[in-house]
Amino acid sequence: MNTKFKKSIYLLLFLILLLSGMIAFNYKVKADKKADISDKKEIYLTFDDGPSDKTTENILDVLKENDVKATFFIVGKYVEGREDVLKRIVKEGHSLGLHTYSHNYKTIYEDNKIFIDEMLKCQNEIHRATGVKTNIIRFPGGSVKRLNKEFKKELEEKGFKIYDWNMALTDGINPKAPVSKFYKEGTKRKKTLSKIILLMHCDYLNKNTCRALPDIINFYKNQGYEFKIIDKNTPEFIFPYKK
Repeated sequence: MNTKFKKSIYLLLFLILLLSGMIAFNYKVKADKKADISDKKEIYLTFDDGPSDKTTENILDVLKENDVKATFFIVGKYVEGREDVLKRIVKEGHSLGLHTYSHNYKTIYEDNKIFIDEMLKCQNEIHRATGVKTNIIRFPGGSVKRLNKEFKKELEEKGFKIYDWNMALTDGINPKAPVSKFYKEGTKRKKTLSKIILLMHCDYLNKNTCRALPDIINFYKNQGYEFKIIDKNTPEFIFPYKK
């Protein structure tokens, strides 16, 4: 075997080994990325029924002190006179969502058109106050037993995206319940979730929600969760459709 031929063989073997190493490395990188995705823990703090004056602002103070962001689902009829609260929400990096204009269950669920008109009216109020045109919505009381495929299509045609929840405080039903009860509701679950959308409220009665919030935040920080806001790029989270 001549020298030139030997060199060609060695070069070929070297290239094969190099390519094998690159392929193995590439698979490892992909596997690591998959592991990162599956191991990633996220929490979305969400507050319904605002804006109120003191309570919403006190919640904003807590969020600022703890350097976390949240999402506020706004009732349109409460915007007038509280424009500064909404502007602060936007300025401090939180997101805004639509929670109908009136929050009147008897009216908003009469038919699909009324519901959509309520959301559009709320959208206009938020845009008037802040310049932000948001398309994320939450059904008062949640979408369960209220949403079907046909209604979902109507909402999609208007550009709306729906966000229910998978953990909740009972502060919308009993806002004066003890702080310890709200903390337990906001942190205790039989199964660990990698993605949590936590429902809370921020109207004028929800003082104890605000008092429970610092410890709820600390709990999830210690568990390694990343705090995120819901925006137009967040995948929808919807209760099962009614049949």
